[in-house]
Amino acid sequence: MSEQKARNVLGGELEPCGIDPPAGFYRTGRCDTGIQDLGNHSVCAEVTQDFLEYTAARGNDLATPVPEFGFPGLEPGDRWCLCAARWQEALEAGQAPPVRLASTEENALEVVRLADLKAHAIDG
Repeated sequence: MSEQKARNVLGGELEPCGIDPPAGFYRTGRCDTGIQDLGNHSVCAEVTQDFLEYTAARGNDLATPVPEFGFPGLEPGDRWCLCAARWQEALEAGQAPPVRLASTEENALEVVRLADLKAHAIDG
């Protein structure tokens, strides 16, 4: 993470995504990225059962707890910072979960279109 405040896809200050469990690559509750985050975990999504099933089938099971990493597993309605590429893949498969634009970091736009994010926005 840089010293500079992270910006969201709307140009404002990045807002928190999910606190319980703490979302984000850095587990701060925010979808801010940095050089260590090779997966670009920048899209703040409200996960759905359909998405959880889809991503598990693609090899990333987010529903199963992993206690040794302090991960309780996600349930529908939880907010989580997704890799921009996985969200784009889910979009193309018709399984993209809703997103919170104010909590989606601008780096997501390296992979996904703002119009697509807006079409799935839960915060207008």
